[in-house]
Amino acid sequence: MSLTTAEEQLMKYLWKLEKSFFKQLKEQYPDPKPATTTINTLLKRLKEKGYVDYKLFGNSREYFPLVSRNEYFSDHLKVVIKNFFNNSVEQFGSFFTKEMDISHEELLSLKKIVDDKLNSESDD
Repeated sequence: MSLTTAEEQLMKYLWKLEKSFFKQLKEQYPDPKPATTTINTLLKRLKEKGYVDYKLFGNSREYFPLVSRNEYFSDHLKVVIKNFFNNSVEQFGSFFTKEMDISHEELLSLKKIVDDKLNSESDD
């Protein structure tokens, strides 16, 4: 399930804070800050989508993410690869390395990551 831009922004703040009361979340926004009702609506939708939950402390709610940033990004990337690259990681990698402005050093670093992954799998 995808998030709207506003929901994703709120999740970024929550991932950064790890857990947060409403006031702390609102303070993360730059001025002019969104209305309290807007943030409450976003939190409600994120809870309904299964991204956020909370613990009650009296009348206050401490919110925390149920989905990690890495899980969200991984799922998001899988959808991009499926929809734009025929579900081919190879096509994605080819596009990424050819169309992005990647330096020689960054390419070598990527190669090392791939080599390390291949070596660790061959050890299994």
